Amino acid sequence: MEKKEPIKIVLVDDHQMFIDGVKALLRKEKKFEIVGEALNGEQALSFIINNEIDILITDISMPGISGVELTKKVKKSKPDVKILVLTMFNDRQVISEIIMAEAEGYILKNTGKQELIHALEKIADNGTFFSNEVVNIMMENSAIQQAEADIRIDVLTERELEILKLICLELTSEQIADKLFISKRTVDTHRKNIIDKTGIHTLVGLIKFALRNKLASI
Repeated sequence: MEKKEPIKIVLVDDHQMFIDGVKALLRKEKKFEIVGEALNGEQALSFIINNEIDILITDISMPGISGVELTKKVKKSKPDVKILVLTMFNDRQVISEIIMAEAEGYILKNTGKQELIHALEKIADNGTFFSNEVVNIMMENSAIQQAEADIRIDVLTERELEILKLICLELTSEQIADKLFISKRTVDTHRKNIIDKTGIHTLVGLIKFALRNKLASI
């Protein structure tokens, strides 16, 4: 059996002690390999552009460019790199910004080792991971909850509902296209229509909408 290559990870945080702590947590996990580290976003971006990596673990607040800006720049220059935010910031606005920047995951620094490993595994497997605490924070905004509750499920076509269910299973547009025997462009068009009709722009929001309308289960 062919040996599977380890998942290559870069860490960026403005506290060296925290970087050392994460490295220590992952050292015994043979499936992961820390190939780079940086104390700010500029250093991390330079390394990522010049090296092949799988996952970037980043904080939000750092000298120079923030974790949100770093995420945007990485997604523009190296779109295949997965991004996991590991931070102490539990502000809803920050969480929304990082999701809109297309990060694959968001967990807080009070997380345990097993949740960190689970998040990395899921993201490496083309999924997404948002800790329960982060999802709960997203649901606390009563205005958004009310707006979502007012959306009628029948605004979506049968095909859009089908694609929404697959989005909630964290399938990519390419995977959805293969499953439904349609083009990726068609899937992207349906995604846009779902967003336009529901007014929900985030994965977390779409999952909440699907759960409330019994289209998906946790």
